[in-house]
Formats: sequence, structure tokens, C-alpha cells
Amino acid sequence: MTQDGWRRATPTIAEVAQAAGVSRATVSRVMNGRSTVDAELVERVRQVADQMHYRPSTVARSLSLGRTNTVAVVVPDLANPMFQQVLRGVTSAAAEHGYRVLVADTVEDAAAEERVALDARMRCDGLVLVSPRMAETTLRALLAEVRPVAVVNRAPDGVTPTVAVDYAAGVEQIVEHLLALGHRHLLYLAGPPDSASHNARLEALRIAASGRTDVRLSEMPAGSSVESGYAAAQDVLASRATAVVAYNDLVAFGLLARLNELGVAVPGDVSITGFDDIELARFATPSLTTVTVPQADLGRLAWTHLHGLVSGEGALDPTPERIRPVLAVRDSTGPVPPAARLGRRAPTDPVGLVVPTLAGTAWRADLGSFLLGGAVRDDEATVPLARYESGERVPGVHAPRPYLHPVRSAAGRVLTEVSPVDHRHHYGVSMAVPVVNGTSYWGGRTFLRDEGPTLLPNHGRQVSTGTTLLDDGTTLHDDVVWHDEHGAPQLREDRRLHAAALPDGRGWTLQWTSVLHASEGPLRFESPGTNGRPDAGYGGLFWRLPSADVTTVLGDGLVGEAAVHGSTSPWLAFVQRREGTTTTVLLVQPAGQVRPWFARVAEYVGAGPALAWDRVVDVPAGGRVDVGLTAVVVDRALGADEAGALAAELGR
Repeated sequence: MTQDGWRRATPTIAEVAQAAGVSRATVSRVMNGRSTVDAELVERVRQVADQMHYRPSTVARSLSLGRTNTVAVVVPDLANPMFQQVLRGVTSAAAEHGYRVLVADTVEDAAAEERVALDARMRCDGLVLVSPRMAETTLRALLAEVRPVAVVNRAPDGVTPTVAVDYAAGVEQIVEHLLALGHRHLLYLAGPPDSASHNARLEALRIAASGRTDVRLSEMPAGSSVESGYAAAQDVLASRATAVVAYNDLVAFGLLARLNELGVAVPGDVSITGFDDIELARFATPSLTTVTVPQADLGRLAWTHLHGLVSGEGALDPTPERIRPVLAVRDSTGPVPPAARLGRRAPTDPVGLVVPTLAGTAWRADLGSFLLGGAVRDDEATVPLARYESGERVPGVHAPRPYLHPVRSAAGRVLTEVSPVDHRHHYGVSMAVPVVNGTSYWGGRTFLRDEGPTLLPNHGRQVSTGTTLLDDGTTLHDDVVWHDEHGAPQLREDRRLHAAALPDGRGWTLQWTSVLHASEGPLRFESPGTNGRPDAGYGGLFWRLPSADVTTVLGDGLVGEAAVHGSTSPWLAFVQRREGTTTTVLLVQPAGQVRPWFARVAEYVGAGPALAWDRVVDVPAGGRVDVGLTAVVVDRALGADEAGALAAELGR
């Protein structure tokens, strides 16, 4: 008991010595594991120490032995999971030998790294420097002061134990993978300039690119964090690269997140790779293609070298063979999209079921959009046939524009698709033109002659400025201003959507007419077809349909995609069968205004008259372009004769 009546929490070495009947020196030698004490005394001292719950002072023990049984690990960024795993490897391996680990984080501050390392070494028996950012001359001078020390991820000096990764081998695997997918323009999002691993990866990329005359390498400063990848997204799109090699997985994560917000498809629009394969890489959306580095093994191997020095047993080979990483191929990389495939034919489709009949149609406002309702006979519920959306929430890279979706048949079957995985810039039924005076109102890539489909920061926006109902609500009128990529008005569109039930009440028609006025100056309409891509003159009024179990496309005397694509048939009919039901969407061009059809079935289902099929369309200032299409929607299969007769009647 102490004078104030409280029992001391921890017994002293003197109290243990008195209880065991030995000297304090004997207790000290026993607790420190010295072999000079008689075995009988060792047993007696340990029994007394256990009974009294005596634990030797680590400070006193360190002073006595001249060591702390502690090592320090200095990392540039503890928030980086890569360094966390290296630290875990050191910690677990050191614990097996009774050592604790202190951690120092330099927060990517190369200037402070030398001081932090010196301070840490004063408090421990040895040091592990992980990916130090300091200059080579500074590092070599420091190593002489802080020995024993092991280094991770720097060039060896032949004296200091150094554990490193063969980053060049990892980069070579990435490049070979991307080249095999058809990529020829690669962009490197660079890491910290002071990082040796960054410089090793960059050098390997430059060597790989220089060895191929058809490969172009762009370099862009970024950093090592999620935030740096997120911030680089716009510049990545402006680079026109088809594949991005990020410095590490964190940078790749940030880029993936921002591209997803922008509506850019990965790998549909651009492929992305990381480096390190941190634990979350395979859980990214999409899962990340990256190079697997055995991070914890780096830490364990660094400890093995350091322990040999600290224990006096000698170090292993100070320049061991570099660890070779392995490429993990996942979903963030894919082939450069090939040119649209032609020539596939879909089988024919049988007639479908009898469906409710419509008494009439009318547009009405509905929370910022417009709904087209069709009254069903026999007092059944109203069927919403279409919704007209402003497009305000469409991502900028998709060329925001008003559109129709969903468009339904009388039986409620949806016949449009919005932002599908294969072409995320497709939006139901809309006016979509690839190039107007250099601005894209199509979304996604722009086709460049001699370069191919390329993501450019050239997307415009169609803005609805005034929507009104005409003709007792059956016609929706919209004044649309097209703003170019810089936000300036480029043209004005007078748009009208008119809906009506078919005379037999078993389907309905939608008539879309647009007049494009060159109100702000002359206009030039272009397409991939006018810029050198064969049979790719898409652009104008475009209807994107959903996929189906079976799709057949018909024209005037034509059957199949290869026959109707590029034809000047006055009409097209998509007959689709899905889940046992059949629908037909018949598209009819106005008489005297028939343009070549852009049509797809095999790759996806969609069609529209091509505004600039194989030659540019120039419109003088004050001039106009008329675009129109009438759709017939029925819940059954239309044969060629019936479709032709309907088209002739509507086209008049």
C-alpha cells in the first residue's frame, strides 16, 4: 500500500526481487531472457512475476538492451490502399518476431520526407521507406544516416536492401492488351512527378509507343488520388484517346465515377486501366482491368531484409529480382467499337393478338413533360401512349435534346429505348444530327476522317423555349433553339407532333414535322457518311426501338437490314415479336421528300431518314430544311402489302 492508501497498479522490479529473494539485477536478467541465470532461479522469478502480474518497463528494457523492438514504416499516403497493404505485410511479419511497427505518413510531401524519416528512426531500431518521393541524391545521403533500413519501390543502390516491382513488365502487359483490342491512341494519366513508380511506368509506356508507328501516346498530369482522376475526366474526353492508362487504381476510380456522371460508357466509349489491383478494383462499376501487384508480399519481404540487419544476422541479397506483376483483365476494357455491321437478316414473324381499340388521342401537360393519352373503348382505363420529355437531364456528352419516351402501342407495349448500354446517347424518338457546323447533336463520338469515331467536347444542346397545344390538344407544338458547343444559338426549329387513332381504332399514328431555320447564319449538315465512313450517313429524325426475340424490317419490295439500309423506300416497317406478342412500327416519309434510310436490326434496332447520307447539306442564311416522318403503331404484324397501302395513304 502507498501512503495515501492506494495500491500501486504495477509492482516494481524491487518488489519482485524482494518476494523472490533475489537481486534486482537477477530479475532484470531473467525478464530480458539472459542465459547466465541458474534455471532454478529463473523458474522462481517467473512464478513470482506471474503471481504479482509484473510486466517489465519497455522504456527501461530498451535502455538496458539498447533496442526498442520497434521499427518504423514511412509511407507517402496512408489513404492509398496500396500502401496500407504494404504496411500490413510489414506489421504481420514483424509481429512474428516480437516487433511493433510505428507509422509515419508524409502526405505526398517530398520536402518533409527526409525530416520525418530521421525523426522516426530515432525512436526505433530500423526503418522501412515505402515509395519515397525525395530526390535520388537526397535519398542516398539519408540511407547512410538511418541504417538499418529497407526500401520499397526505388532503384537499388547495391548496398541497401531494396524490394521493387517490375513496373515495365506490368505496363507492357497493359499495352499489349489494349493493342490487341484495337486501341491505337492511349492516354496516360500521370502520377506524382516525384514518384519513382510513376517515372518507371511512364518510361515503359514511351518505349512501348515508340516501337509502334501506329500507336499514339498522350500524357496528362493527374496525381495519385480518386479526386485527381475525377477532375481529369473532361480533359480525358478532349484528348480523343480511346484507352486510358491511369497511374493507379484510385485515379481510375475517380475517372470512372465522373465518366459515369457524364453518361460516357466504359468500355463502350473509352477503355480504362489501373495499376496495383487494390481490394476494391474488382468491385468497381465496371470492374477494373488493372495490374496485380502483391502488395502485402512487398511488406513482408522488406521486413525479412530489415530483420536480418536489426538482429545482426545479416541481410539477404540487397538487390533481389524485381517482383513481376500480372494483368487482371476485367470489364473496364473492351475493343474499339467496329464499324456498324451490315448484311444480317432477321427471320419473319407471325401475326400477333387482338388488342383494345382507341377512341381518340390527346396531349396534356404532366409535371414538366407532355403525355399523349389514348381513350380505350368499353370504359376501360386510359392508355398513356407517349411522353414528350424536355431532355434537360440528358448528360452533356449525349447532346441534350427533347425526345419521346416511352412510346407505347395501344396494348401498352413500349416501343422506344433510352440510353441503352450499346449506345447510351440514343434517346427514344428525337432529332439527332452528328454534325451541324462542327457541333454534334447526336451525342457520343464524332467520326473524323482518317481517325475514326472520336470523343470530342463538341456537343450541342436543343432547348425547348415554348410548348403549346393545338388542334383541340391533338397537336403538340414546340419552339426549339439549337445551341452549339459554345452555348451560342445556331438554328431554330419549328416542331409539331400530331397524334390520331387509326380509323379502325386498333392502333394510332404519330406525325412528326420539323422545319429547321438557318436563323443565325448559314448551316452545314454532315454525317460520318460525308466524312468517309461508308454507309454511315445517319442523322436527322431517329427512332430507337428496343430489342426483341425476333425483328423483321420491311420496305417497298425489300426485306432485311441489308436491303432497306441506304434505300429510298418511301416506308419501313419493323415487325417485332417479344414474349409471345407482336407489334409493328411503320415509318412513312412525306411524299416528294424521301431520303435514304439509315436502318439497323442486327447490332440494335433503329431507323430514320438520313439528312446528309453521302453528301453535305448546305443551307444559306435565312434558308430552311424540312424534316418529317409519320409512324403507325399497331399490336399485330403488318405484311408488306398492308404496310405499303397504309404508307401510300399516309404519305399523300
